[in-house]
Amino acid sequence: MQNDNFKKYCAELFGTMVLVLMGCGSAVIAGNHIGFMGISLAFGLAVVSMAYTIGPISGCHINPAVTIAMLALGKINSQDALLYILFQCIGAIIGTGILFMILLGRPEYKISIDGLGQNGFDSGYIDGYNLISALTSEIIFTALFLVVIFATTSAENTAFAGLVIGLCLVLIHLVGIPVTGVSVNPARSIGPAIFIGGKALSQLWVYIIGPVVGGLLGALIWKVLTPSKTP
Repeated sequence: MQNDNFKKYCAELFGTMVLVLMGCGSAVIAGNHIGFMGISLAFGLAVVSMAYTIGPISGCHINPAVTIAMLALGKINSQDALLYILFQCIGAIIGTGILFMILLGRPEYKISIDGLGQNGFDSGYIDGYNLISALTSEIIFTALFLVVIFATTSAENTAFAGLVIGLCLVLIHLVGIPVTGVSVNPARSIGPAIFIGGKALSQLWVYIIGPVVGGLLGALIWKVLTPSKTP
């Protein structure tokens, strides 16, 4: 493994760790103080900060759905895509582990009650939206997210791409938190689900299939929207 490639993979691990730690951490540690607005901002700001930190190193995918969509449009090779996804998932697990260690310092914390910012749907999860609503929201919101990513990173001036992408994620969370807690990122869902187990783990497929399908849909939409190159 070449040194520069390894740096890219480690950057993806670090960025995804930060996203999960700060995003899920905002929900579990500070959710009662900052509400849905604050949680939405936390996820978006995590993406903004990582876009400008690791973007020049790896492109700052920090999301398997983004990587798969990039692969579909030929913007990344299959070997890098596979290792990006592996390191993203490892980063998400590490971020969840750090969050869990912090939460153990609160005497009244119970993982079975307070959770780790895991995604979910149906009765007992926030507003109780059903499977169809959960899957639909994950597909459509991820597609929207990918179209914004492709548009901003393909523009002549990409200086504000990270900010626009982060704000798009804030918007998605403002609408989607009551439905699923918002994944649009399989790694973000895998980390907490592994620690929580049970229902979170059994519903995990929604937050893998939904974002992946949504990412591919976003790639297709972007391909349709962009004009063909003239010979």
